[in-house]
Amino acid sequence: MPSFDIVSEVDLAEVRNAVQNVMREVGTRYDFKGSKSTVEVADGAIKVFADDDLKLKQVQELIRGHLSKRGVEPGQLDYNTPEPAAGASVRQTITVKEGIDRDMARKIVKDIKGSKMKIQVAIQGEELRVTGKKRDDLQTAIQFVKDMGLEQPVQFKNFRD
Repeated sequence: MPSFDIVSEVDLAEVRNAVQNVMREVGTRYDFKGSKSTVEVADGAIKVFADDDLKLKQVQELIRGHLSKRGVEPGQLDYNTPEPAAGASVRQTITVKEGIDRDMARKIVKDIKGSKMKIQVAIQGEELRVTGKKRDDLQTAIQFVKDMGLEQPVQFKNFRD
């Protein structure tokens, strides 16, 4: 039976490369001259340390731009609330979302089953396995999931006949 997987993955090497490019740009930009702003990647999260809220917003824009150039979609980033640090400086943790959480998986399964397509959907950890008798049914399911407008980007992998 033909099948495919619905996953939500991020290439962490691309995230690291984008953060290195951001740090390089922060070091050369005039408006960051004399600033102690830093960005680093640790445990699947991006940690931002900035002198004030304005610099934090500028660093966030740089991160978004560099990540989108590297193929990481903005929907895969979860911005935590900025917290004050020493003096007037602020820090923020940006988590990189990987995998489909239970609530989103249930929503996808419910919507697909409600569409009366002749396919089966199974939740397997942080991914979904979709199987059907015809390849056309699976392609219809892929288009249906794309049109759902999910807040977290998903990819379709492992398509087998």
